Amino acid sequence: MSRHLRCERMFMPSVLAPGTHSIAVNGVAQHYHVSGIGPYCIAHAGGPGIDASYLRLPLLEKSLTMVYLDPIGTGSSGRLATHPQGYSVDRFSEQLLAFIDAAGIPDPYLLGHSHGAFVVLEAALKRPGGLAGLIMYAGTAYTGGAFMADASAEIAAFVARHAGTAEANAVERAWASIPTTRTDAAYTAALRDLLPAYMSDFRRWPDMLATLRRRLQATLLVDDGQVFDVRDRLATLQVPALVVTGTDDFILGPRHAALLADLLPQAQMRIFEKSGHFAHIEEACAFAEAVLRFTGRPGRALSGI
Repeated sequence: MSRHLRCERMFMPSVLAPGTHSIAVNGVAQHYHVSGIGPYCIAHAGGPGIDASYLRLPLLEKSLTMVYLDPIGTGSSGRLATHPQGYSVDRFSEQLLAFIDAAGIPDPYLLGHSHGAFVVLEAALKRPGGLAGLIMYAGTAYTGGAFMADASAEIAAFVARHAGTAEANAVERAWASIPTTRTDAAYTAALRDLLPAYMSDFRRWPDMLATLRRRLQATLLVDDGQVFDVRDRLATLQVPALVVTGTDDFILGPRHAALLADLLPQAQMRIFEKSGHFAHIEEACAFAEAVLRFTGRPGRALSGI
């Protein structure tokens, strides 16, 4: 090996150094951002099709090294050869596990939000060893049965509560448009219009709502069409788990959290009373405190906040 090559390797940045990185994982470019100090916690965004920009958790970065993934097919990550097809929970979970191996991350916590919670749960079921714990944020063990009918009923209730407002009209139109959406731009626009329904009270946080709308970028991805159902697989999953959601989360609220907490052998549950789908924003300090207590690092958290 030449001296030049030895020096070049010596000064190559670590794949886990603070900052933004992209590495090849399972033949796809995996983009991610590293920030913070302490044990590793990998955050997987929801959607499917939403990049990591909305899921930044600066309060956790005080005590955890946060690794924010742009799920494949979203943000700056690469796309599957079959794009927009092929983005199943199984495929996302395989990517997550391969990323852990490729980056050499020891004993990480996995934090998954919404669809991302399905992904990290599936990854843990495939490989429970070597994980410090799971943070299941707005997740569930089952999306069959009346799952979508119940969500539609909640949307109708939101529209009725806020009848005549621009937000209610936009939410109603956006929800109806989702099944026929075919472009990334239309999908992004629909999800931005739906955001008021995802919050506990959109009128309380107008600046927060405006920021979420501005940051949210979505890619239309197609999964395998299978119902997510891991209920009969959870009894043997001996990994510590924190199950969290907001009281007013219309699609993945307390009923779904309770199902997960009941089925996971080592689960604890926390419900945020003033939150919808975005407790990490709506009740940021309480959310961070719950996660940091779960990870055993409360003394380093939130002092002076």
